[in-house]
Amino acid sequence: MITPRSLGVGLTPMETRRDAVLRVATRAEELGYAAFFLAEGWGHDAPVLLAEVATRTSRIAIGTGVLNVWGRSPASIAMLAASLAEVSDGRFELGLGTGSPPLAEGWHDVPFRAPVRRLGEVTRQVRRLLGGERLVPAATGGSRPLRLAVHPSSDIPIHLAALGPQAVRLAGELADAWYPFLLPLSGLKEGIRLLEDGAARTPGGRPVPQIRPGIPVAVSSDAGRAHELASWWVTFYLSSMGPLYARTLRDHGLGDAVDAVLAAGPAAAGTGVPESARVLLDELTVWGDAAEARGAVDRWYAAGADMPIVVLPPGAPLDELDDTLETLSPLRVAGRGAARHHEDGP
Repeated sequence: MITPRSLGVGLTPMETRRDAVLRVATRAEELGYAAFFLAEGWGHDAPVLLAEVATRTSRIAIGTGVLNVWGRSPASIAMLAASLAEVSDGRFELGLGTGSPPLAEGWHDVPFRAPVRRLGEVTRQVRRLLGGERLVPAATGGSRPLRLAVHPSSDIPIHLAALGPQAVRLAGELADAWYPFLLPLSGLKEGIRLLEDGAARTPGGRPVPQIRPGIPVAVSSDAGRAHELASWWVTFYLSSMGPLYARTLRDHGLGDAVDAVLAAGPAAAGTGVPESARVLLDELTVWGDAAEARGAVDRWYAAGADMPIVVLPPGAPLDELDDTLETLSPLRVAGRGAARHHEDGP
């Protein structure tokens, strides 16, 4: 259930420690987070680990955050979604995205062509199958299209990862929630407008999807450690994960800062981004000490997010992950609000 202060937690594909995945998911439930999302890359099969998470939790929503649309057919995606929805007693949410050329071509051996069209085709097919309809075949072999043999007891929400204008409009047209990762805070308003445009494309209109930005976190009482982590997030994704993130930031007027990071090279991940690029830390991450991090999350709510998803750094020590979860815990924030109300009086 999404409330006005719902907060989710996510892990990237680079988090390959099974014990860390299970620890974060169970701890997130204990601390009042609304949802736990696990991304898939070229390590663990995310749905398998989510099935284990489902057996160890009872309240928190669980989901793929996200599956790429190159590695599975729509039928296999529908089967895993229906199965995880049953295993989790209806808590599963399906996140889909286009991934990247290295993931499609270098891992799944599939050409990375027309990614937005592929995302739309797969999403529509999966919705048909989960809704009890027959597959609409692309191949012409004469075989009768099949239906999914199991039917979910309730609708399975689908969220789409999208950054470019076409993809964001598609999310508005098809998704229950929009999951932009590494979108600048200042760009959220424009993204919501594109979502609204997409929702208006549907005959008769449809509700605008939930706004669920994925925000990397770098929280520490040690200012140097927080700055180092935040710089790693920005440097790694701009220098190692293809051109999409840099292009998105340029489109939002942050090109000079992007150029400064790229000119500094991968070494900036350890030494800190150049001062001229520091704006990217504030725009893209939740970083700093406890008070600064909570304030940063507050700004995402104020900008229009329904459920920010704080994404934890891969490979960080487990006690550091625990500290971050506890610092940003919705229960802690609710407690602070209750305390302020008591102090202020009725």
